[in-house]
Amino acid sequence: MHSCFEVSESATVVIDPHDGRSIGMKPPSMKADIVLISHDHFDHNAVRVVKGEFVVLRDVTPKKIKGVDIRGINAFHDEVHGEKRGRISIFQFTMGGVRFCHLSDLGHMLTEHQIKELGSIDVLFIPVGGVFTINGSQAQELVKAIGPKVAIPMHFRVGGLSMSIQNADEFLRGLPEDDVVRVGNEISFEIDDLPASTEYWVFSQ
Repeated sequence: MHSCFEVSESATVVIDPHDGRSIGMKPPSMKADIVLISHDHFDHNAVRVVKGEFVVLRDVTPKKIKGVDIRGINAFHDEVHGEKRGRISIFQFTMGGVRFCHLSDLGHMLTEHQIKELGSIDVLFIPVGGVFTINGSQAQELVKAIGPKVAIPMHFRVGGLSMSIQNADEFLRGLPEDDVVRVGNEISFEIDDLPASTEYWVFSQ
């Protein structure tokens, strides 16, 4: 996992692949039609590990590829307009009527204008580990502001990870127990399966 996810319906989208070994995790096994790279840091841009004949996108210009509508907004990897760690692309894409949004290594709180630009989100991938991104409490606040049906924490410390970031505890602290769902390393769902109010899906690594 880390910040890498594979989403499949009529096509398969892979977001921010890593090679595993560089960050102390098991190498992922993925095949894609579309690969989204939010920024060119080593733990997000390992296109070489992805199998298949795929299109690679790095910018947020609206596109439709293999039936998948893709767009997004630009943001920053830090709280000082990219001066420390540069820019990122926040991708939003729609598959099977479900609107996904991947916040990449977001390092600052989004403005009201940026949240409005993103629009309605069904499934939100959000960094929670701090240090290089927003932390757990900031992520909780941002989830409330965006209001997705599902929030998925990412980019947090797990066993073996060689990056000095925080675990997901701060993000999960205080959330209603019934709203936190442990989903293993994959889950299948359709749009009608999504909850009416926000659930927090926590993937195993």
